[in-house]
Amino acid sequence: MNDPITLNGITLVAAPVRRQEEILTPQALDFLAQLHKAFDGRRAELMQTRQLNRARIANGSDPKFRPETKSIRDDESWKVAPIAPGLEDRRVEITGPTDRKMAINALNSGAKVWLADLEDSSTPTWSNVINGQLNLRAVLDRTIDFTSPEGKEYKLAGEKLTDLPTIVVRPRGWHLPEKNLLVAGKPVSGALVDFGLHFFHNAQRLISQGRGPYFYLPKIENHLEARLWNDVFVLAQDLIGIPQGTIRATVLIETITAAFEMEEILYELREHASGLNAGRWDYIFSIIKNFRSRGPRFVLPDRGMVTMTAPFMRSYTEQLVRACHRRGAMAIGGMAAFIPNRKDQAINAMAFEKVRADKTREANDGFDGSWVAHPDLVPVAREVFDAVLGQNPNQRERTREDVTPDDKELLNIAGTEGKITEGGIRNNIEVGIRYMEAWLRGNGAVAIHNLMEDAATAEISRSQIWQWIQQAAITDTGEL
Repeated sequence: MNDPITLNGITLVAAPVRRQEEILTPQALDFLAQLHKAFDGRRAELMQTRQLNRARIANGSDPKFRPETKSIRDDESWKVAPIAPGLEDRRVEITGPTDRKMAINALNSGAKVWLADLEDSSTPTWSNVINGQLNLRAVLDRTIDFTSPEGKEYKLAGEKLTDLPTIVVRPRGWHLPEKNLLVAGKPVSGALVDFGLHFFHNAQRLISQGRGPYFYLPKIENHLEARLWNDVFVLAQDLIGIPQGTIRATVLIETITAAFEMEEILYELREHASGLNAGRWDYIFSIIKNFRSRGPRFVLPDRGMVTMTAPFMRSYTEQLVRACHRRGAMAIGGMAAFIPNRKDQAINAMAFEKVRADKTREANDGFDGSWVAHPDLVPVAREVFDAVLGQNPNQRERTREDVTPDDKELLNIAGTEGKITEGGIRNNIEVGIRYMEAWLRGNGAVAIHNLMEDAATAEISRSQIWQWIQQAAITDTGEL
């Protein structure tokens, strides 16, 4: 047991990690303490609001478009901030954790953006928290490298930062505490730790190299949570002395309640907003979590059968594109989670066709880009978006006014085709157990059956089993 260390009002209770003093400088801790004192009370209130909203849904109240924010939706005059340097073209984004090998592979992949993930694909061990920050800084200083046990060396391509995919960092969501950093005995928000340390150490580095401090914001459930992030950005920029509006944020619409407030979320962040992303896996999990006790209407089939063509998913993505492009923001499509097997070209060929079809649908729907989980999928997605975009960096001019906002269609869960099968039950159990085992070892991104599983897909696996049991769901063979 290590004795706690208190510096500038923050107490560190974790066992020391090598080189942590380079990240946890007195100035950085003072910056975190100021963010915590300014915003943790509001954050706690918003977390209580989440619980109240979930209780209302559980008691039979369906979410709807909010009447009190109708004026924001109806006002056609407002737009989000201009596109920031390096975010003009986002046709292919690669996601992954910030360990050295994965970071280098992502940055050498040919994608336009690297989502440097401190959230769902990263277990928040103290070692991962610190080393993720060290690695992000090392990328900007071009000192990052990696040598495998077999002796293979990994180094960054290019000569400067603008030769690489634009870095967009995803911190943890508002709900997660960082148990190893305390202020007056209370944990600091994991979101503020991840955002604050990266921003404090790297904002000026990024600006001086032709980029900026850009973020993906996960797990937002309503526009008030987006407002909190915007206020954090305003204070953070003031504290380190960079111009207001330098930060850019892309919000993941991955909760069912956020889908009813997409324009309001953009409005709250409008001086810093870059776009919205269709976070499909967490979105499905959010529906199961919120409606798990609401009866057969909300019971979904096997996870593999819940495709983007299901009515509720189709409504969600089309309304997302419309919301973004009306306001000058980017619409980014969902994850292609397939992990190629270079030893089995037959499996790859079938999977590549599914990925190509998925990305073609997104590009034709008006999305400006999409996510992949593996470097080998970058050329597949890029080919699709190249065919639609041509020489244009995006397609924000497609405002999708043919799409009518429809809050009822967002909840058309019963229209999803598919079955509950023994194979689906077994797959959920396997993914849940295998992912948890890997997560406890510190690995938050796990390849299982040629798919990249992270916390979102593991949550679906776990929660579906619970819901099927509680709702006495029947399999395709008539079994409970």
